[in-house]
Amino acid sequence: MSSLYFHIPFCRKRCRYCDFFSTTAGTGERDIYVDLLCRHLTLISGDDQTFSPLNTIYFGGGTPSLLTAKQLAQLLGTCHNLFGLNATAEVTLEVNPATFGGNYLQQVRQLGVNRLSIGIQSFDDRQLQQLGRCHDGQQAQSAVTAARAAGFDNISLDLMFALPGQNSNDLKREIDQLLQLEPEHISVYGLTIEEGTEFARWRLQGQLKVPDDEEYAGQYEFLRIRFTAAGYEHYEVSNFARPGHRCRHNQCYWQRRTCLAVGAGGHSFVESGYGARRHVPADLVRYRKFLEAGADPAELLEQFDRKGAMAETAYLALRTSDGLGLAAFEQRFGESLQQVFPDALAQLQGSLVFDNGRVVLLPQHWLIYDHLIASFF
Repeated sequence: MSSLYFHIPFCRKRCRYCDFFSTTAGTGERDIYVDLLCRHLTLISGDDQTFSPLNTIYFGGGTPSLLTAKQLAQLLGTCHNLFGLNATAEVTLEVNPATFGGNYLQQVRQLGVNRLSIGIQSFDDRQLQQLGRCHDGQQAQSAVTAARAAGFDNISLDLMFALPGQNSNDLKREIDQLLQLEPEHISVYGLTIEEGTEFARWRLQGQLKVPDDEEYAGQYEFLRIRFTAAGYEHYEVSNFARPGHRCRHNQCYWQRRTCLAVGAGGHSFVESGYGARRHVPADLVRYRKFLEAGADPAELLEQFDRKGAMAETAYLALRTSDGLGLAAFEQRFGESLQQVFPDALAQLQGSLVFDNGRVVLLPQHWLIYDHLIASFF
């Protein structure tokens, strides 16, 4: 079994902080793109049937909820026909609170979508306007209410922190409002200023002030304490879940399991050998040209050797509360973690816990995860 990711790059407008590949192309372009996605699925289905059946499907973007129920039905129907779906498959749709109405959520639920990831980001209208979001705080709350009414019992909410001008009282209000909605899953993202975004230009011009490192760390720790106290498991650096509601699709990434991607801008991982990463260039014209010619639009990004696979296995596992299974690592690579990375483990003494055959990075060190884990490379 494996996982499948759809990159849906369409947005009503670009948010001021976002550097993901997206386009504001209209409905006609979306119809063409959905047809291209189906061609792409057909192309990869002929490569290796060991990818069947699918265990997770994830519609990400962009704003996948700009696709109509009919377009989603076309894509899911193609998946059923080419790969089949596991009876307990997790099917996630990312949703923007401002992009659906009427009975849209009921329709997508009937199609087999059983998990929603709603891009709340904030409930503060001032912050939402500053971020360039196209919804307000009331729409954010109404989206969750509508999702419950449509029968969804697996809802994830995104919340941003370390926003311009945000203080501890502001963040407390955000958390209080989010917890009142009782989502099954929460993803938190600290604002980072990416090159080429409107926020980057504002900061260069001295028009944007964001919390400093100490404030950032304080907000992250406050989030961690509040959500764990509310009964959520902090199972990955940026993710919290009620028992039984971890995001299975994202766990494929952290466990280096096969995840195929279709769509311009999508990234795939195939676990055969020591693993390979492929990507589809973020170019809609190129994507269409390749698929209309019957050619695979994906390019090899990285072919892992043994050393690289060992490092990435440790790197990804240590960002989760499960950590790394020591026996499984040794069975996979023929050497123990201690034999392969003695210097890195020595540097991380005090940050790691060895217990019950696993090694785990203590959650209080997750904020500086990238800095700590760099010693493995």
